[in-house]
Amino acid sequence: MGIIKKGIPYIILLLLISFTATTNGETYPKRPPLPSENHIEEQTQRVMIVVKKEQFHQLKKKISEQPQLTIHQTYQNVFYGFSIEGPHKKLQVIQDDKAVLHSSEVVSYLPHINESVPFIGGDDVRGLFDKSDHRLTGKGVKVAIIDTGVDYNHPDLYRNYRGGYDLIDGDKDPMETMAANGSETIHGTHVAGIIAANGKLKGIAPEADIIAYRALGPGGMGTSDQVIAAIERAIKDKVDIINLSLGNNVNGPDWPTSLALDHAVESGIVAVTSSGNSGPGVWTVGSPGTSAKAISVGASSPPLQMPYLKMSGEKELIPMNSLQGAKPWELKGLDTIVFGGLGEKEDLNETMRDKIILIKRGKLTFTEKARNAKQQGAKAVIIYNNVTGGFSGSLEIPLDIPVVSISKEAGLLIEKQLKQNSSIRTLYKKEEDELANFSSRGPVTNTWAIKPDVVAPGVAIDSTVPGGYLALQGTSMSAPHVAGACALIKQAHPDWSPEQIKASLMNTATPLENAQHEKLMPNEQGTGRINVKAAIEAEVLVYPGSLTFGQYYTNHTRTKGVKSLTFDNQSDHEQTIYFKTPVYKPGIQWNLPTKVTVKPGEKREVSISLDITPNRINPGIHQGWIQIEQEERLIELPYIFVIDEPNYPRVMGFELANGDQPDLYKYQMYLPGGADEMGIALYDPDTMTFAGFLDWNRNVPRGVFVKEVKKETLELKDGIYKAIIFAKKSGKEDQIEVDILLGE
Repeated sequence: MGIIKKGIPYIILLLLISFTATTNGETYPKRPPLPSENHIEEQTQRVMIVVKKEQFHQLKKKISEQPQLTIHQTYQNVFYGFSIEGPHKKLQVIQDDKAVLHSSEVVSYLPHINESVPFIGGDDVRGLFDKSDHRLTGKGVKVAIIDTGVDYNHPDLYRNYRGGYDLIDGDKDPMETMAANGSETIHGTHVAGIIAANGKLKGIAPEADIIAYRALGPGGMGTSDQVIAAIERAIKDKVDIINLSLGNNVNGPDWPTSLALDHAVESGIVAVTSSGNSGPGVWTVGSPGTSAKAISVGASSPPLQMPYLKMSGEKELIPMNSLQGAKPWELKGLDTIVFGGLGEKEDLNETMRDKIILIKRGKLTFTEKARNAKQQGAKAVIIYNNVTGGFSGSLEIPLDIPVVSISKEAGLLIEKQLKQNSSIRTLYKKEEDELANFSSRGPVTNTWAIKPDVVAPGVAIDSTVPGGYLALQGTSMSAPHVAGACALIKQAHPDWSPEQIKASLMNTATPLENAQHEKLMPNEQGTGRINVKAAIEAEVLVYPGSLTFGQYYTNHTRTKGVKSLTFDNQSDHEQTIYFKTPVYKPGIQWNLPTKVTVKPGEKREVSISLDITPNRINPGIHQGWIQIEQEERLIELPYIFVIDEPNYPRVMGFELANGDQPDLYKYQMYLPGGADEMGIALYDPDTMTFAGFLDWNRNVPRGVFVKEVKKETLELKDGIYKAIIFAKKSGKEDQIEVDILLGE
């Protein structure tokens, strides 16, 4: 979503983007006949390529002989490959080389983050000991934090800090960005505190070693090649666990950071990553949360009193997300609310003093809107989205009034109700083990895998920041809970592999339920909220912890999906495991063993199969649980399969910015299945009159599509436009709607 600031479109990753299907009619004025494809101009790009191991040195020599190409990073641990920059045409020659297994554009990352009230987890494992009677504190376990750096001078962190590397400045000082060096950061320090704070606050594993890798610079921005270079260094440094609380909104299994985490796990490292803050919609999990072998973590709530808004005459409560840097929402009872337009100075006046001001998102930054409202004496500010769904965000400077975000739907409801009633009430509801609204959901496109794998507390988490402490929320806070848990499990079971540690958490998780006490689906929660004590004490591990049976088509009469499960007996006595017969569903027949007996210390593989008759099953996502009984314990393995082409978004991850040269615009998008046709149509934001195309293409392959457009070729006036980014694939079209600014 582009945010317009001082005439420049800034690209902020991880904000919610809406997808509007147009299969039942056209939402916007019909597009005119499509133009012919323009010649692709020479353009400079940075790409990442994965190459065959045996041809690595040969291709490196070939690249080095091209004077216009620059190798920025060389990878030999996460995979064999390079990060290369140069002209598009020169790069295309390299990408087409037979030695290249995969290539993709280098993209930007931001942390997943927003704000709440204090909480820290982990007290339930303080009394646990390993087999040698040592208290479980994470001692001796090396945890890599790939993030914005770490304030290693913090009184709660200096004892645990064991060095690291700065990928931004290229030195061994991974300190957070300070104000004197650009937009200051706090994210990595907050993550580090959740894992291993050892002072005023206690992290999950307070004696674990912290190894910091600064891959995100001023303002929390970084690129995929810097993140992967950090993963590369972590592998070389032989860390035990990697925490990656960052990501983008691209739901792709083959994204470079996802592949890099897969390789880190293959090298023996436990990789933990956040699933994203783009929920609650399906398909919102982003890379590297799409990594097949990493532990992808969603966010749940610890025991909290959470504020909600209620309009008179409306039954539904409205949830809010606090913006980082604002005062927490602590209002009580009735307040007066007024509408403040876009939050521009001319939209606000002195009559709004001591009132809550409702503001629409767009045109100004969150900070500018909130400051304008504060200058008029606002009691609090509510910013509602300008696209479907909610969003997370932050302020550039701290403000001493509450500033929160709500969904577009909620904002329009309040705005409508203001015509009859200007009163709004704050109510507080106790929440515990509820899935956070912002937590991204799966499944993963193309592989149809279940993500997240588990959830952990990510709402209102108090932790360390440079100069003190702060409460934040997001899946960024959930992931380090799991990384800390993995440190304790690693200390208790030093010989366990990443797969065993992941299985221990997934097999013992507590399933979450909705308000109607119905169990949430696997693509929302994985197996549920982690239970660290149960994971450490697990006697039998079953892996993989979830099963993906793939894709089937209704024109097939019958198909069989076969999967192998490993039963790993960690106890000192024989274990007998029983399969419970799943509830009958038309078109589905399970072939499961009645029972499996596993000797002490034995690992036993068992095949299970699923007979599917696709023409008897409705198209779409199908998921559920296989239940396994082990002594008095129930292990639930989630499964998933899809029939026909599921309703995944055909386009995602759109970004637009000024190019590397003054006369260029540069855009990118992700096409999960490719596109028969895609383009960027521009409309007048007031009349929705078609103004022209920013670009248009046919037969685009799946993956990242990046292109630069010359400003002089566009017959468009400078100004704000409503951009409709569309992609058609297999008869289905999806759109992204954003406001963009052309010109200075």
